[in-house]
Amino acid sequence: MNSITSLGKYLFAIPMLVFGVFHFISANEMAGMAPFGGSIIIYLTGACLVLFAVSVLIGKYDKLAAVLLALLMILFITLVHMKGAMSSDQMATISLLKDMALAGGALMYAHSCAKDNSIIG
Repeated sequence: MNSITSLGKYLFAIPMLVFGVFHFISANEMAGMAPFGGSIIIYLTGACLVLFAVSVLIGKYDKLAAVLLALLMILFITLVHMKGAMSSDQMATISLLKDMALAGGALMYAHSCAKDNSIIG
């Protein structure tokens, strides 16, 4: 059973890596959704997602990365999706719930799975 559950970190990190790469590939198309900063904030977000994935995959600073990912997801909820969800936009509501689940998963990873407690104990 441990071999199956140990796949969880890869199933969590790899999509974040892909999402991060998508931010670099499609920055101009995504810039309209950014609350401020345009393409720059999209590139910054992409870098955060890629760095989270790398951190988890190599096991270095993974607890810090998971907490920061949760913070990023909460920022997405409040700055990007909340307004649309409050106006009954179903896609915004789905995105809000997805990001809430990802924030929860990141915090659970930080609490239960993270190996490197050097910065956050």
